[in-house]
Amino acid sequence: MTEQFEPVIIGFTCNWCSYRAADMAGTARIKYPPNVRLIRLMCSGRLDPTFVLKALSGGADGVLITGCHPGECHYLEQNYKALRRYRLLRRMVIQMGIEPERIKLVWASAAEGVQLAREISEFVAEIQALGPLGWPTQIRPPAAFVKQSVAVEEVLA
Repeated sequence: MTEQFEPVIIGFTCNWCSYRAADMAGTARIKYPPNVRLIRLMCSGRLDPTFVLKALSGGADGVLITGCHPGECHYLEQNYKALRRYRLLRRMVIQMGIEPERIKLVWASAAEGVQLAREISEFVAEIQALGPLGWPTQIRPPAAFVKQSVAVEEVLA
């Protein structure tokens, strides 16, 4: 009997929209896989690419980035910054030998708990299909990429 792979996914969420959507999903008892550990940021534009690389090097199999819909950011245009960084990250991880599908960007307003739960479920299934990343045992990123620290170690523990 083989055990099914259960991925660890770190989710960086916008405080104003997507974190509240996740909260609404929980309050409404909408089920989604418990594989995602959410880290709340004030804005998706605050997400530094090194946070994503730190999560992957720390053992995460995937990273979910969520924020307000474009044009609806509480900090004006910061979600466009998040979109640019997301595209940059996907190109960068390809160069590191990581599938770009392991990083996903989702827009979710505070009222879209059902949609966010569906996106989380789909992402978990996609990462399960990819299998474990195994990056910490294969390769370590350069120290410059992971010099900044978030509470990723505590979340992965």
